[in-house]
This record gives sequence, structure tokens and C-alpha cells, in this order.
Amino acid sequence: MIEPLIRTADPADAEDVLRFWKEAAEGESITDDLAGVTGLIGRDPQALILAEAGGRIVGTVIAGYDGWRCSLYRLAVLPSHRRQGIATRLLDAAEQRFRAAGGRRGDAMVLEANERAHRTWTAAGYHREDRWRRWVKPFPTA
Repeated sequence: MIEPLIRTADPADAEDVLRFWKEAAEGESITDDLAGVTGLIGRDPQALILAEAGGRIVGTVIAGYDGWRCSLYRLAVLPSHRRQGIATRLLDAAEQRFRAAGGRRGDAMVLEANERAHRTWTAAGYHREDRWRRWVKPFPTA
């Protein structure tokens, strides 16, 4: 096993990230496009954290911090690289970022039906908060 390099993404990674998510991530997001990924990187260059092995993306997590909330999205690892500690390393990098910025709590978006993800987040010390529900409203594009 090649020890993965943990690093932040740059705009040149956007297409590779989108291909990776199609292979490794559960579900899709309205922002799963080139404009969404490059916009994230442009606004917050430290938010998209990658695990890379052999020149290939093998894991991702988005660690967004707006000064109020530490939000975690898109924790994903290639199926061929799971159970090797990559998700743990990605979350460690995200949490280190949050602590350095003064963050107090990580909030993770986790698909309700993704039982494997529930186990991963639980093992990392997170717990489901049943009293909250996500409310969304897509904005029309111009």
C-alpha cells in the first residue's frame, strides 16, 4: 500500500475530483460540476482536502468553515482503498484546519441511507443529531 499524500485541491484538480466522486461518492449534489468545484476552491482554497496515491485521487473531504460552522461534506474513499485509514487521515486534516481557525464543532452531511458512512462517522467520534433536519431551496441558475 502506498501511503497517501494529504493535500488541498487546486483548480487544476476539479475535473479529476468530479470523476472521483462519480466513482467513489454516494449521491450527487447540485454543485457537482466544474463551476461548483472551482468556485469552492476559489472562495476557500483550504476547504477541499484530497488524499492522493500514485498520482490518483483516492479520497476527499470538504472542510468548509465560515467563521461560525465547521461543515463537512463529501467524505469519500475509492472502494479499492477503503479500510486503510484514509478517511481517518482526511478527517484528521479537516479537524486540524477547524481547530486552527477557532472552530468548535464539526457538522457532517451524511446521507440517511448510507449505513457504511454512518459507521465511519461513528468510529470517528461523530454522532447523529436527531433534533435537526436539513431544509433546502435550490436557486435557479441565470
